[in-house]
Amino acid sequence: MASINKKSLGAVVAVLVMLVLAATFGCSKKKEAAQGFEVAELKYQGWPGSVILPELAEDLGYLAPLRLKWVGATNSGPQDIQATASGDVDFGYAFSGSIVNLVKAQAPITMVVSAHGISSRIWTGYYVLEESPIRTARDLIGKKVAMNTLGAHHEFAVRDYLQREGLTGDEIKKVSLVVVPPMNAEQALRQKQVDMINLSAILKDKALERGGIRPLFTDYELFGEHSTHGYVMTNKFIRENPKATRKFVEATARAIEWLRSHPREEVIERFEKIIKARGRNENAEPLKHWKGTAVAGTGGVIAEQEIRIWIDWLEKMGQLKKGEIKPGDVYTNEFNPYLTKAGK
Repeated sequence: MASINKKSLGAVVAVLVMLVLAATFGCSKKKEAAQGFEVAELKYQGWPGSVILPELAEDLGYLAPLRLKWVGATNSGPQDIQATASGDVDFGYAFSGSIVNLVKAQAPITMVVSAHGISSRIWTGYYVLEESPIRTARDLIGKKVAMNTLGAHHEFAVRDYLQREGLTGDEIKKVSLVVVPPMNAEQALRQKQVDMINLSAILKDKALERGGIRPLFTDYELFGEHSTHGYVMTNKFIRENPKATRKFVEATARAIEWLRSHPREEVIERFEKIIKARGRNENAEPLKHWKGTAVAGTGGVIAEQEIRIWIDWLEKMGQLKKGEIKPGDVYTNEFNPYLTKAGK
């Protein structure tokens, strides 16, 4: 009889525990629902030694009550948006041409806000040694060109430069593109392991201080002022979490405008505070060379031409069939509150 009572008591306790857990979970879900969002946090990858726009948005309080959950560091845009497409993270950042390429490969992703660009102040130079015989695009045939990753902005820029300068497809194939970490690029050039490298931000500033190099061309000369990178989410995430998506885009857009309206010294100070607070043992020295994002559209509103330029290029290079992808297949401004203000 005692045995039966113990079993009965155990069953009652188990039921009570389940009821308490259910009530707690229910309250938690109600609380989350009351805040009006489908999720409580957004998983993402960061960039060592830098502060990305969503991190700034969270620090400014624009993302609340949503939170960011850092799952690790990334080393390239293509890797970041592939992680997004596979569901490992909820949003990723990459060059617009890489995003077009992934959409071409039928990845179910959409660019939701611009995040970086080119301007007369913020650009990338493609450098050779001062004494190098390389003076024209044709001189690059048979030479090695270094970049941090293939399939991203620098590959597009180099290939576009070669094509504009009249090289044929077969001639372009004779220009070797090799992957070299950005921190090692200058040394590789000076030791003549490669013939041309790309430099921007602090790496460009430091290399120019040391001298002995000159630009063959710049991406600003090629493309002018426009946004070149953005954040993507999967179509599934957007469909299932429209309120959280809108909050993410709105917060990121507001962070862009905060950067525009605050002094550079204040921005750098805030970035340094964010990096120190997250405790990842990072080098914050590059922040002192921060010059801006060069996002063209107000609040990161995406202009159709900023996507079309890469679609047209892929069509011209025979990597896309004419009309295979339209800009509207790649991006949306639906969630950006600055859309009306930008007049797009």
